[in-house]
Amino acid sequence: MSTDFAALSFDEKLDRLALVAVRVGLNLQPRQELVITAPLDLVPFVRRVVEQAYRAGAHVVTVLYVDDEATLTRYQHAPDEAFDQTAQWLADGIAAAYRSGAARMGITGANPALLKDQDPGKISRTNVATSKASKPAMELITRHTINWTIVAGATPAWAKLVFPDMPKTEALAALWEAIFHASRITGADPVQDWKDHGQSIARRVEQLNAKRFSALHFRGPGTDLVVGLADDHLWAGGGGVSGNGVFNNANIPTEECFTTPHKDRVNGTVAASKPLSHQGTLIENIAVRFENGKIVEAHASAGEDSLKKLIAVDEGASRLGEVALVPHSSPIAQSGLLFWNTLFDENAASHIALGQAYATCLVNGEHMDDAALAAKGANSSLIHVDWMIGSGAMDVAGVHADGTEEPLMRAGEWV
Repeated sequence: MSTDFAALSFDEKLDRLALVAVRVGLNLQPRQELVITAPLDLVPFVRRVVEQAYRAGAHVVTVLYVDDEATLTRYQHAPDEAFDQTAQWLADGIAAAYRSGAARMGITGANPALLKDQDPGKISRTNVATSKASKPAMELITRHTINWTIVAGATPAWAKLVFPDMPKTEALAALWEAIFHASRITGADPVQDWKDHGQSIARRVEQLNAKRFSALHFRGPGTDLVVGLADDHLWAGGGGVSGNGVFNNANIPTEECFTTPHKDRVNGTVAASKPLSHQGTLIENIAVRFENGKIVEAHASAGEDSLKKLIAVDEGASRLGEVALVPHSSPIAQSGLLFWNTLFDENAASHIALGQAYATCLVNGEHMDDAALAAKGANSSLIHVDWMIGSGAMDVAGVHADGTEEPLMRAGEWV
């Protein structure tokens, strides 16, 4: 491959991203099926991904496109009762594909502000209906039964939100360049670069697992939060081996080390360090208070109604399913960009996630039933929503079983 990334054509850069998505993100296997979901605006990129998948030996690649305008039209014109329904047949088919061994690739890039002027109640009801229908498929994801990955492509509406002062064409080009750099495809050998990056994260994960902390203590502007960790928790990060024996990287890009909190042992206050874009709604300046694992007070300067509906989806929606540490020196943080997209923004800052826990972040968790997972402290919910709390002003300490604290991060950086 060329050592001069800047000299490559745009199409050659897209090919590199598609190669990394298939070979590094999924590590797609010969004769494996692949299900792709993607925005309609990304057809040219998706076609390159499909080509790379077939070059890797895929037997069948199925692409499901999502059209932002069609989605918006539903909220503008569909009858009220329609927002409690979803295409169950489609969710059943996707779950059946995963159970039969298909890999999953989500290509993100939808307009983060698509539904900003729509009724939060309808949005919440739609999300609940979709989450219920998709639960069998999502359980295969959260248990890491199959190899799966998420990668991004730039779209005009998203680009304009990230670069509001640029003309549309320039904004789109700038967002693509930002995605290329954040996704680590600019080196002479991006596949090897990803292997090296994964080994670096793996060393940090090994160190964290050796500590056996009972909790993490976050201190920063608007934040004094103690996150108890689940019994027999495991730290993870970078790539891992899925239940079908395939080593894959679930996120392109990724910079985090993450684990499972204890659903009943989170206490204190926490303020978001970045806005949250969730299902087409922007929620800004989130501030919440936890008592015994549950959010008991929640505020936001914009989108507060959507935030409160989100945490009321079910019992587990107001509790944590993930806690992640990301250094402020992350390339994504250092870019200075607010992506308005969780895939990127969560890799720019330490974060927490409301809702469903990952079973693979517990010793033998992938083999436990729901009752056994809950007994260890793992949360259960229809949702899993990450939001960012870390910054260059955040300190994090690991709390040992005897209550003593050991510094982990100072001013957003590993000690």
